[in-house]
Amino acid sequence: MQRPVMHRLAFSAMCVGAILAGGIAPAAAQAVKLIGEFRDWATYSATESTGPVCFAMTKSGRIDPMPDGFTEAFLYLTHRPTESVRNELNIVAGYVFAPDTQATANVGGQAFALFTEKDAAWLAEPAQNENLAGAIRAGSSLVVEGTSEKGIKVTTTFSLSGATAASRAVEGNCNG
Repeated sequence: MQRPVMHRLAFSAMCVGAILAGGIAPAAAQAVKLIGEFRDWATYSATESTGPVCFAMTKSGRIDPMPDGFTEAFLYLTHRPTESVRNELNIVAGYVFAPDTQATANVGGQAFALFTEKDAAWLAEPAQNENLAGAIRAGSSLVVEGTSEKGIKVTTTFSLSGATAASRAVEGNCNG
């Protein structure tokens, strides 16, 4: 995966997170539209210079232990149809990962390696996007295990209640 795409995803993910937290300017908020809310998940659409982008996202439910300076954690599945990107996982951890460390996403008995950069993580193997998305639709929770910059192993749990409906809403509303 190319780094410019990842940085755009992180920026977009933070914008959606800021909207949910009520901390984004109204002009920017108008560019992102709520598609729907589905139990613990919400879906949004926007248009960037490269075309439409849609997110299915959820906030963390449990963090153990709570890292110093923790803000809030989000899990996103992103579609960018004009770039042939579907179900791209992005985690915004709410804390800074230790440099040069991997994290792991565990769902439905399957483990997926994540690479980390600052407070974000993505699948180490992007070819696994569809496998992870399928596991998310079938699972009840997704657990991310990562190491904070202070060397503490942190476990973040995300509910998958509503993930299937959110995924369907993104698929139906994000066309290139």
